[in-house]
Amino acid sequence: MLYTGDRTYAARYHPNLVKVLDTWYPSVTDETGLLSKGLNGTGGYGDYAFLGRTGRVTYYNVLYVQALGDAARLARMLGHESDADRWTKRAASVTDAINTHLWDADAGAYLDSASGPARHAQDGNALAVTAGVADAGRAASALAHLDATTRLPYGNAFMDNDTLYADASQRVYAFTSYPEIVARFLTGRTDSALDQIRRTYGWMDGHDPGITHWEGIGPGGSLYEDAYTSMAHGWSTGVLPALTHHLLGARPASPGYATWEVRPQPGDVTWAQGQLPTPHGALRVAWENSGRRFHVVLDIPRGTRGMLVLPGDGRRLTVRARGRTLWDGRHAASEGVAVVDGRVTISGLGPGTHDFTARRDS
Repeated sequence: MLYTGDRTYAARYHPNLVKVLDTWYPSVTDETGLLSKGLNGTGGYGDYAFLGRTGRVTYYNVLYVQALGDAARLARMLGHESDADRWTKRAASVTDAINTHLWDADAGAYLDSASGPARHAQDGNALAVTAGVADAGRAASALAHLDATTRLPYGNAFMDNDTLYADASQRVYAFTSYPEIVARFLTGRTDSALDQIRRTYGWMDGHDPGITHWEGIGPGGSLYEDAYTSMAHGWSTGVLPALTHHLLGARPASPGYATWEVRPQPGDVTWAQGQLPTPHGALRVAWENSGRRFHVVLDIPRGTRGMLVLPGDGRRLTVRARGRTLWDGRHAASEGVAVVDGRVTISGLGPGTHDFTARRDS
């Protein structure tokens, strides 16, 4: 819907959303309001990695919150306000239940499951952040726990111990590393996001075959399923939207890119460029970053409008465009320029080429 603007497709499948969210999910929900693996014949299948997790599993429940939130957004776009209101309310209820029953205060992270030995998984903790289940304090604590317990030279491990299966604390899935990388970008931890990318994908790049995304990395950086490991695996390509939407910073804000946002998070990266194919033509973004100077050029297609959010503390930036000062660190000299949450924001940008330079005061 966001990338194509295809409301017809979304409308056709809206009844499916209603059926899965209002009939099937409640059929596997226990008295706490949480999904519980084992209810209604769900005990046999072991999810994406055939893992024997049972009962109240954080990963399943935070994905439920994300599904409710995404479905509510779609419903509002299609004019189904009652569905959107119902799902938004339930997402808040499930969020409360997760934070009540699955947060481990001693570890400062979400449990993998309320059943069995205590362990803390990458997937559940990262997605708790990206789905909005974790508040700022829990997000910081959960990501710090993953840093302290799962960090390896070839990425961050899937689990913080081996109580679910052997070598779980030594195996890296790029598939579940993607939401952790996004969680770090979303919470302003750009340097740690880039570090995780460099360790995970740098390991793949530096080892045979050296050019493709591995299905998984095993103990010591090995092929995690020996000769059965795929070395060109689509599920490991989440780094691409992470780089596009967060490092480069470009993403749609409404269906079909009618509106968009460019919010670069450069960290120590010196340049980036890319283009997003919209129904109206390419949205092109290119920037250079020297630390003191950030220069960005936007090429915006017709039929779209959007905003640019510049990196850095707005109180220490001077922003210029076409020889004019738009922001001097205290005052805006142009319509559409403001500081929002500490960042200089330039809104209402329409078709054509726009060129901005931000300089950081010493």
